[in-house]
Amino acid sequence: MNQQRVVLITGGMGGLGETISTKMAEAGYRVAVTYSPGNKNHGEWVQQMKARGHDILAVPCDVADIDSCVQAVAAVAEQAGPIDILINNAGITRDMTFKKMDKVNWDAVLRTNLDSLFNMSKQVADGMVERGWGRIVNVSSVNGSKGAFGQTNYSAAKAGVHGFTKALALEVARKGVTVNTISPGYIGTKMVTAIPDEILNTKILPQIPVGRLGKPEEVAGLIIYLASDEAAFVTGANIAINGGQHMQ
Repeated sequence: MNQQRVVLITGGMGGLGETISTKMAEAGYRVAVTYSPGNKNHGEWVQQMKARGHDILAVPCDVADIDSCVQAVAAVAEQAGPIDILINNAGITRDMTFKKMDKVNWDAVLRTNLDSLFNMSKQVADGMVERGWGRIVNVSSVNGSKGAFGQTNYSAAKAGVHGFTKALALEVARKGVTVNTISPGYIGTKMVTAIPDEILNTKILPQIPVGRLGKPEEVAGLIIYLASDEAAFVTGANIAINGGQHMQ
């Protein structure tokens, strides 16, 4: 692997994002992450990473705003070099039944979880094609494949992620660029482990044939494979990583 390859991970300071960031740094990539412009703790996070031996570049970016994405990618390119690998990981939830859902909460989820793919990929795809090598990995969800009660917005956005993946993959396939989706199930991030044990043990774990939550490191390992030279023949795929909870 070229040790100088640059990876940009949106939402790279979050629970899953942080593990992806640190694992890719350990694998020898030059890692950059985006953080929400309202995040006042980004400097502290960068210092914590440095203390763990990871020199990670952090840039502010509202992934729902294309001008912000243009500025973020330009900042990464200036400080680390052209982006070889883009991990579209940033996402939010605004869960409620369709009966209660308003346009504000519909738009917020669609813009952050789906529009962001256009906003970010648009900035890097041409450069990847020109250089003849690139990787785009889009993080979807098991609920984009099977649906989920109270998540019409989230499920719609995450289903749209894979439609985007397939179409873009076709357009850049001959240029050495791959585009893939991963669809995690319940992963043991802080958000999921905060769910009360009673709900976890009676409602969630019984749905998962392997009988446990996924590990963030397992998702990061899949992404590292998809970012590798060995994965050059994998494109337009939607890889489920959900412990057998939902099979297609």
